[in-house]
Amino acid sequence: MKLLRVGTAGAERPALLDQDGTLRDLSGLVTDIDGALLADEAALERVRAAAASGELPVVDSAGLRTGPPVARIGKIVCIGLNYHDHARETGADIPSEPIIFFKAPDTVVGPDDTVLVPRKSVKTDWEVELAVVIGRTARYLDSHEEALAHVAGYAVSHDVSEREFQIERGGQWDKGKNCETFNPLGPWLVTADEVPDPQALSLTLSVNGERKQHGTTAEQIFPVAEVVRYVSQFMTLYPGDVINTGTPAGVALGQPEPKPYLRAGDVVELEIAGLGRQRQELKDA
Repeated sequence: MKLLRVGTAGAERPALLDQDGTLRDLSGLVTDIDGALLADEAALERVRAAAASGELPVVDSAGLRTGPPVARIGKIVCIGLNYHDHARETGADIPSEPIIFFKAPDTVVGPDDTVLVPRKSVKTDWEVELAVVIGRTARYLDSHEEALAHVAGYAVSHDVSEREFQIERGGQWDKGKNCETFNPLGPWLVTADEVPDPQALSLTLSVNGERKQHGTTAEQIFPVAEVVRYVSQFMTLYPGDVINTGTPAGVALGQPEPKPYLRAGDVVELEIAGLGRQRQELKDA
């Protein structure tokens, strides 16, 4: 299934994109798309049955905003330097274990919402990423099979970053990752049954129509199953939590000088095959 949330910010309602590409209203069946729903297999089965019946109300999508596909996210765990080609372009050593940092849930916006360039920013950068959404409480998982069984689905994530804040201002990476609007998510939460191999997805990103990133999750140093298993050794993952799994080569940080960092007026478009597209115009904060 392709689950999504539509409407004005803070007042989104649950919806489903059916096999014909028709937007269907789920608000009569579930209250929202969140961790509680993703952990409730019976409720998900009711949604599947209703979708198959073709009887869900049609939603007029004209002019309708798409919000983040998951509400009330508990935490966003991010994996740094998780693509071989991205590590090479930035001159970084291949990590021996996953690098973990966090984004606050309040950085999440819809897939086509405005992204704000922070005040005093000179190095705002782009990063297309595969997001993993957790569907079952995960702690101390033992195997890759067990890890994948705890995944509810996948989404497109834009891990916007401010590199000066992240790298040159001391401390941890978090200050360059948590500026407002720095995590567009969606358009859809695609349930795991529609993604048989998360290591076979192509990712692309363009800035002002120029292709910057074109990679594949096959290049991940730590694949999705290992990332979920590994993270569960250090923290409990709850339904509705999100893991951003890293970005392929092509970020501004890895370009020759002068590096083409983002500015107000730029337009970023990104896509993961089967998971949908995003488009953001940048404005000054």
